[in-house]
Amino acid sequence: MSYGVLIPNAIAAQNVDAWVRSAVCASAVENGNIVILTGKSTTAGEAEVWTAAVPATTSPGLTGAWMVYEPELVWTGSYRGLDPDVRNFRVAATKIFTVFKPQLGDIITLTADNFSGAKGTTNVYGNATNSTGGLKLVWGDNATGSVFCIKWLATTYISIGTGAIESNHIVAYKMEVVQL
Repeated sequence: MSYGVLIPNAIAAQNVDAWVRSAVCASAVENGNIVILTGKSTTAGEAEVWTAAVPATTSPGLTGAWMVYEPELVWTGSYRGLDPDVRNFRVAATKIFTVFKPQLGDIITLTADNFSGAKGTTNVYGNATNSTGGLKLVWGDNATGSVFCIKWLATTYISIGTGAIESNHIVAYKMEVVQL
């Protein structure tokens, strides 16, 4: 199974430290997943870590989205960084990771694994929802209500290193944040 890949093409959080935080979640998360920060962690040794929850229609809700973005160092047994394929990376449940607060106009590139379902010709919006466990975005024909939403700009490709001399491209979508 492959996991979502995120490329932050132009995000405001690269220049504003207040929009970048450390978080921990009870669920495993992938880069590009949407989480809601519910407050500071109460676990000993995690004074600067925020508790992340899966978006839901009940508490914590679907607004105030943060996006997971952690450097892709894949665990292989007891070692990190031996596997060059970033699609094999995700953060295990209860492990600390980095999140950023998307801002209107941010440009990000996400792989198909970041979305629930396949992109069609008319569904150009990725909406936060609780229908897929809340972490993945759902393709839609329009922006949904007042929840986090990104809009498709272009279909592109990400090259994945395999260690061999070959071409390995995966489909990705360049998106713009249009609704918080």
